Amino acid sequence: MPEIIIIGAGVVGTSIAYHLAKQGCRDVTVLEKNYIGSGSTEKCAGGIRQQFSTEINVKLSMESVRFFEHFEEETGHAADFRQHGYLILATSERELETFRQNVVLQRKLGLEVQLISPQEATELVPGLNVEDILGATFCPTDGYADPYSVVSGFASAAKRLGVEIHEETEVTSIELLGDKVKRVMTARDKFEAPVVVNAAGPFAGVVGKMVGLDIPIYPSRRHIFITEPVFSHQKYSNSFNRPHLPMVVDFHNGFWFRREGPCLIFGMRNPDEPEGFTTSVDLEFFADVLAPAASQRLPRLREIGIMKGQAGLHSDTPDCMAILGETSAIAGLYLACGFSGHGFMHSPAVGRLISDLILKRETSPSDAHSLALDRFHHQVQQKESTYI
Repeated sequence: MPEIIIIGAGVVGTSIAYHLAKQGCRDVTVLEKNYIGSGSTEKCAGGIRQQFSTEINVKLSMESVRFFEHFEEETGHAADFRQHGYLILATSERELETFRQNVVLQRKLGLEVQLISPQEATELVPGLNVEDILGATFCPTDGYADPYSVVSGFASAAKRLGVEIHEETEVTSIELLGDKVKRVMTARDKFEAPVVVNAAGPFAGVVGKMVGLDIPIYPSRRHIFITEPVFSHQKYSNSFNRPHLPMVVDFHNGFWFRREGPCLIFGMRNPDEPEGFTTSVDLEFFADVLAPAASQRLPRLREIGIMKGQAGLHSDTPDCMAILGETSAIAGLYLACGFSGHGFMHSPAVGRLISDLILKRETSPSDAHSLALDRFHHQVQQKESTYI
């Protein structure tokens, strides 16, 4: 019988498994309904930023960046972490004032971040249209990594330390003994353990309902489109061919783009997207909303072909912040979900934090309790304003 069962073998679940095993708790079983990294991890953009508006999110990001910088040394796997920076654009005075406040907090916590002018933004990305830009923030230690490499690194390192990962093993129910976790049932087998971690991504709410728990997670679709190769074309060299092209985010509408090998990848949230588990590509949204926003911010995109589109799921919460820690209603049930698009970038720190909580070790940040599920029983005290 394992000591700990983790539901979900995405980047968060495998990070928790790795950190538990690293701290000596190796009797860990991970249950995954498809294959390792097959959910939101597989369809995420790989962004890793530290530019948040809440202290706890900045701290989680800064710790995670330090881990990503030494990922291969830690796990034996390269993460392809490229610290080319995040450039976040403001188009209104309100946004710019929010940026100013965020920079004060971020610098106080030791983050190297700058508030820059539109002209300075074009020096970083020459093809950028900044006619309506009032200012921007840039953090050079932000960047992006390869999601497949990261989840594979966590999973393989965890396995080497004794963790068992069962793929194609969908959880169908969770049994309780009184107010304690007892058993997890799957289509294949049953697994007993005194500790269960719900790291099921957008399906964490479904898993919560198995024990009568209401977890306020709202799955929503996010698109990524991949262009034809542009970095090998001479005609695009002046616009895109920079050795360290940052990840660029248009804050008011959520449009973003970055380099991916010889191509560009880009995407944007749909503010009218209903809650649901749909992952088909919405070509009408692309044509009517995303393409105009993309070509307005980066005019050269009008000339570039699109090779592929895909869609994955965010796990949004009312305050755009994660839900972490043991539930007060059910002993032994821990949550690591509701990341609102920040799960990949926070996975190293979250893996360490959840393992500390399970093993009853002192943990940091000291205000991690503020991310517990119980916060939604009252009026939310803070909200992450740099939700993208």
